[in-house]
Amino acid sequence: MIYLKLAWAYFKIGLFGFGGGYAMLSLIERIIVGSGWISEQMFTDIVAISQMTPGPIGINSATYIGYVAPGVANPAFSNPVFGILGSILCTLVVVVPSYLLTLYTSHFINRHRESAIVKGVFSGLRPTVVGLIASAALLLMNEANFGVEITEVMWSVAICIAAFILVFFVKLHPIAVILLAGVAGYLIY
Repeated sequence: MIYLKLAWAYFKIGLFGFGGGYAMLSLIERIIVGSGWISEQMFTDIVAISQMTPGPIGINSATYIGYVAPGVANPAFSNPVFGILGSILCTLVVVVPSYLLTLYTSHFINRHRESAIVKGVFSGLRPTVVGLIASAALLLMNEANFGVEITEVMWSVAICIAAFILVFFVKLHPIAVILLAGVAGYLIY
C-alpha cells in the first residue's frame, strides 16, 4: 500500500510541479511531511543534500524519500531492497508526467508560437513561478533551519553572507564554498 501512496504523491508532484525544484518545494513538503513519511528536519536536510548532489531537487527528493518511506511506514519494509524499489518507483513517477507534458506542450507551443493566447499564458506563468520560488524560500525559513536562538540566526546569516562574498567577489568555486560552509556549520553548531 505504501508504494501506491508514494506513486500517487509523486505523480501529483510531477504533474503539478511547475517552475522547477524550488517552485515544487512547498508541494513536496506538504505531501511528504504531511503524510508522516519524514519529519520537517529530514525535509530540510533533503533540500540541503539535494543541492550538493547532481540532478534536480524533485528527482533527488523522490529518490531519497522512495528509499526511506517504506521502512518508516512499515518496519517490515526496512530491507534495502524495498527502499531501492521505492526509489525507482518514485523517481520514475515524478519524471514521467513532466516528460509527457513537456513532449506534448513543446509540439503545441511550436505550432502556435505567435498566438496571443500562448504569449498571454507565458506572461502569466513567469510571475507565478517567481512567486512559487519565493514561497519555497519562505518555506525554508523555519525553525529547523534557523533555530529559535538569535545566535543561531546570526551565525546562519553570517555564513550566508560569507558564502555570497566568496562566490561573487572572490570568485571561489561553489563546491569549495559548500565544503567551507559545511565545515563552518559543523564547528559552529
